[in-house]
Amino acid sequence: MTAPMDVPGAAARAVPEAVFTRAIGARSLRQISWLRLKRDRVAMAGGAVILLLVVTAILAGILDRGFGVIPVGTFHQDLIDPDLQIPKAPFGGISPSHLLGIEPTNGRDLLARIFAGSWISLLIAFVATMLSVAIGTLLGVLAGYFGGWVDTLISRLMDVFLAFPLLVFALALAGVVPDRAFGLSGDLLRIALLIFIIGFFNWPYVGRIIRGQTLSLREREFIDAARSLGARQSHILFRELLPNLTAPILVYSTLLIPTNILFEAALSFLGVGVRPPTPTWGGMLSDATHYYQIDPEFMLVPGLAIFVTVLAFNLFGDGLRDALDPRAR
Repeated sequence: MTAPMDVPGAAARAVPEAVFTRAIGARSLRQISWLRLKRDRVAMAGGAVILLLVVTAILAGILDRGFGVIPVGTFHQDLIDPDLQIPKAPFGGISPSHLLGIEPTNGRDLLARIFAGSWISLLIAFVATMLSVAIGTLLGVLAGYFGGWVDTLISRLMDVFLAFPLLVFALALAGVVPDRAFGLSGDLLRIALLIFIIGFFNWPYVGRIIRGQTLSLREREFIDAARSLGARQSHILFRELLPNLTAPILVYSTLLIPTNILFEAALSFLGVGVRPPTPTWGGMLSDATHYYQIDPEFMLVPGLAIFVTVLAFNLFGDGLRDALDPRAR
């Protein structure tokens, strides 16, 4: 019996092959989605802007409400022309001390007010979105999974909410609520009221999307397997369906936040949001309408703040949707 013959170079070829095998190990769906998202430079730029805005809003809330060090109410009448009631310096009073200029008539620093107003706009948008997503996800999953009279009842409820004149209701409700209610007063009451109006009445948009996704998922093999193993309805809903709905929930949340930011700005612009002298981006736009002909920079600053924030969320939401799409190549 002859010994096996050595093949020259076989051992040398075995090492690179092992290294190559380890290098192409399987990746999870989360890793694949992250790699797709990283390749989208526009989405990553939007995410970076969002991260900067969130950090800025958190710091603004701490410095403004916690320590009161942001000079949002400091007047600089010496920088205002007494005859024209506009900043003496050109371009809206931009100077090394006031990088974005000052307000007409009173000289309050625009950068400080934009900085202080950021936490209110983002807080209302984020919490209202969480409320809408929570209600819409729960009712959408129930309607899509159980069907029958449950689906009919929840679907008709969605139709009622979608047909509801939300802006008119918001104007009426914000106008009749007193200065103290539900144990709250002042800015906290107004913030809670806006969160309720925006969040509670926007859930049908999320609910319809989740209902459609659930109708598709409930016929999949893993749901049938869970039923055949005797899984309870609660287990199927919260352990089988909800994890597979994470992608559409995340994507729609990032696209709903800028919508809520615009809605809060619109309510503040109409005078039913957080009341002055507390700064908000919509309220600053409302004040700027009286001076846009003589000081257009006053309107430009809060308008750009809203524009950049909404654009960043939309770009990141589009990139996140493409990254989480299993059919994307």
